[in-house]
Amino acid sequence: MPKPMFIPVWELTEMSVHHFGTERFNLISSSFHNLFHINKLEDYRDKIHFPLPPHRKPVYDFLFLTKGMTRRSKALSPYEIGENTFFFMPAYQITNHEFMSTDIEGYFCHFNFDIFTNNLPQHNILRDFPFLQFIGNPCVTVDEAITPFIINILKRLETEYKKDKIEQFDIIAVYLLTLFTEVNRFYTPSVPAKKNTALMIAQNFKDALSRHIHEKQKVTEYADLLAVSPNHLNKSVKAATGKSAQDLLNDMIVLEAKVLLKQTDLQISEIAYKLSQQNHSDFSRFFKSKTGMTPKEYKQS
Repeated sequence: MPKPMFIPVWELTEMSVHHFGTERFNLISSSFHNLFHINKLEDYRDKIHFPLPPHRKPVYDFLFLTKGMTRRSKALSPYEIGENTFFFMPAYQITNHEFMSTDIEGYFCHFNFDIFTNNLPQHNILRDFPFLQFIGNPCVTVDEAITPFIINILKRLETEYKKDKIEQFDIIAVYLLTLFTEVNRFYTPSVPAKKNTALMIAQNFKDALSRHIHEKQKVTEYADLLAVSPNHLNKSVKAATGKSAQDLLNDMIVLEAKVLLKQTDLQISEIAYKLSQQNHSDFSRFFKSKTGMTPKEYKQS
C-alpha cells in the first residue's frame, strides 16, 4: 500500500524505542522483521512503557488474547479487548495503546501487505477480510472451541519466523490467509446491517475525520463530503455519541497533533497552521484546554 501524503509514521527501526524506551533486552527479531514479525505478548509485556502515545505504523498488525485484557484505540474509537479476541490495526491508521493487564497471554503480529501481493497475487485480501480495512470493525471474538486451532496457526507462524529464511514467505502468507479466513467466520460490522441512521452517519463522520483531517478542519466540509446538512450531521453525531460534530472534530485535531508532535520535527507553528490554520498562541491554548498540557510540554513529555 502506498503511504498517504503528509501522514507521519513510525518506521519499524524506531518502534522498539517507542515501545520499550532505551532499555536493552533480547528482542527476538529476524532479517525480515520489516515485512513480518510475531511474538508472545507475555514475553514482552513487562518491558513496554504504557501508555503508548498515539502513533502510526507502515505495517498492519494484530493482537490475539488468550488471557487478560488490553485497551487500544483505532483513531477516535477506544476498544477493550479480552480473551479469545483479535484486534486488527490497518497500516497508516492512528492508534494508541493505553494498558495491558499483567496476566496477559496471547500473540502480537505485524506484516507488510507486500507478502500477499508477492506470494498470493490472486487474492484480494482487503476486500475479503473487512477487519483489515481502514473503516472495518477491528475486534473479532472467536468461539472458545476454535481457539486451539487459532493458536496452532500462530505457533506455526512463530516457528517459521524463527527460521529466519526469506524463502518462508510463501508459507507465512498461506498461514496468514488461513488464519484470516477462519477469523472472518466470526466477524460482525461495527454497525449492524439494520443500522440506526444516526449511528451510521456518526461512524462515517469518524472515518472521514481519520482520512481527511489534514485537508478539512470544518464541520461544513465534512457535511458536504457525507452529503448531509451540517445540522443533520450534528444531530446524528450528538444522538450517537453524546458529543457534537465539532467536539469530535476537535478530538481528531488533538489526536493528529499528538502524532505530529511525537513523530515529526515540525515546528508547533507549522502544526498549528496545518491542523487549524491558527497561530502558535491560539493553537497552544486550544491544545492545553483539551489535554492539560501545552504542545511543547506534550512533545517533551
